[in-house]
Amino acid sequence: MRRGERRGPGGALGKAALEEQPDGPGPRRSTESEVYDDGTNTFFWRAHTLTVLFILTCALGYVTLLEETPQDTAYNTKRGIVASILVFLCFGVTQAKDGPFSRPHPAYWRFWLCVSVVYELFLIFILFQTVQDGRQFMKYIDPNLGVPLPERDYGGNCLIYDPGNETDPFHNIWVRNKTLMIRDWWMCMIISVMFEFLEYSLEHQLPNFSECWWDHWIMDVILCNGLGIYCGMKTLSWLSLKTYKWQGLWNIPTYKGKMKRIVFQFTPYSWVKFEWKPASSLRRWLAVCGIIFVFLLAELNTFYLKFVLWMPPEHYLVLLRLVFFVNVGGVAMREIYDFMDDPKFHKKLGQQAWLVAAITATEFLIVVKYDPYTLTLSLPFYITQCWILGIILVLTWTAWRFFIRDITLRYKEIRRQKQEHKYEKDKCLSNGDGHSSILDEQNGNKLRERKL
Repeated sequence: MRRGERRGPGGALGKAALEEQPDGPGPRRSTESEVYDDGTNTFFWRAHTLTVLFILTCALGYVTLLEETPQDTAYNTKRGIVASILVFLCFGVTQAKDGPFSRPHPAYWRFWLCVSVVYELFLIFILFQTVQDGRQFMKYIDPNLGVPLPERDYGGNCLIYDPGNETDPFHNIWVRNKTLMIRDWWMCMIISVMFEFLEYSLEHQLPNFSECWWDHWIMDVILCNGLGIYCGMKTLSWLSLKTYKWQGLWNIPTYKGKMKRIVFQFTPYSWVKFEWKPASSLRRWLAVCGIIFVFLLAELNTFYLKFVLWMPPEHYLVLLRLVFFVNVGGVAMREIYDFMDDPKFHKKLGQQAWLVAAITATEFLIVVKYDPYTLTLSLPFYITQCWILGIILVLTWTAWRFFIRDITLRYKEIRRQKQEHKYEKDKCLSNGDGHSSILDEQNGNKLRERKL
């Protein structure tokens, strides 16, 4: 039986807890959907560890015994590195720990977990090189890299379409659509608007950020991001209302049902509605602020890495990085939400979330090392004033909401309890109960004194 399933007494299949962790089943939260599964465990779901080991050994044996090694050191080095990465991916896909997602297959998410490790190791290697060596190392990936980027005028005109500029303002909606990962309209809009403010603030450092006002607010915020967020929220609504009832493919009698089951294999096994509730506690508020900060930093890294590593915007490595973050971001957000929402059951941060945070930090450190001059270009005075004002407002609201307001409410509650106690005491005295009880106590004391 697959992860996330339970059998009731006598082996009957019961309701499955949503995407249960491998450590053991936990109580189903109110935001989790109910899942019905017949427990079919086919060849598709088995680990196949011995099969993968046999195929891997045969491939290595073929290269060793039957293939002649070329006398090209650079070629052998590249091939050796690629082979090492493939062996690690084979190990990770079959042996790594499962994450919270299981569709279309747990091996798919284990693959991206291993890719995260490889990418982080690559970033660490680049970080420890000199600036010149790091840029020239990119030639081993693509000979066209490692040369300075030509000067380009991104904001020189406000044409809707500029034939001389390959990057037009009609951005791909899916690239900036993070709604399916965050699952919250407000957080997505805050990230979208905040990034436009960052572009305004940093356009003196990177020419990519120099855009017309309508490109910032109409094309980016309203059309591209707004439409993407709207479509994402509609998808989330459909996923939250969908019935999660699974049958084995061979248990479905009709061909139409089998085709429908194959298509639904690429939809979630179950669903969790994210309720971030940032104002409910200081811990959740800081967590939401941290999530927004990491998202913004990852988006900024996209532009700064291209600049410091001399990669043109249309290069395939830029696209591969975005595809990478789309796949690992959803898992990381789910692990962060579980860690924040249920810390008793999820006692540590998930492995994919940990790697995404490490990758984002390492990318930023590469930018700092490779071009500190650009990062240290001072902000315009009015921009600095705006950011200082914004930070002060956020800190003031945080202090009021989680400290001053709580102290005030606690003081009012204590004062109300004292007033109620005083009112009850006065009421007893006015009814004579308090006077009679005092007299009875005095008479009892006199009787005890006489006996003594």
